[in-house]
Amino acid sequence: QVQLVESGGGLAQAGGSLRLSCAPSRLTFSRSSLGWFRQAPGKEREFVATINWNNVTYYSDSVKGRFAISKDSAGDTVYLQMNSLKPEDTAVYYCAVSTSWLPTRIFEYKYWGHGTQVSVSS
Repeated sequence: QVQLVESGGGLAQAGGSLRLSCAPSRLTFSRSSLGWFRQAPGKEREFVATINWNNVTYYSDSVKGRFAISKDSAGDTVYLQMNSLKPEDTAVYYCAVSTSWLPTRIFEYKYWGHGTQVSVSS
């Protein structure tokens, strides 16, 4: 069983920045993709960004150019740097693991974290 622990959520003002972290347990990054999703109140969970074992990244149109997904040099932590935050970025953010090349759909991810709250005030 793979466990994922997200951290770094909190409250930010519009235009500000936050960085989320995700640390999977018992997992090497060999042929694994790590993704971030988010779910706002009353809305469906949606794809945000993903990075695969070749460090290829892919973003949703709503965050492209503002968010950046990356791994640390050891490859055991994944980050989501969120800049130019907007009130519509308010959601619970989830980290998840997949074995697909650039997975963007929920069913492609096998393991999920419990989420971290991000709130952006206007």
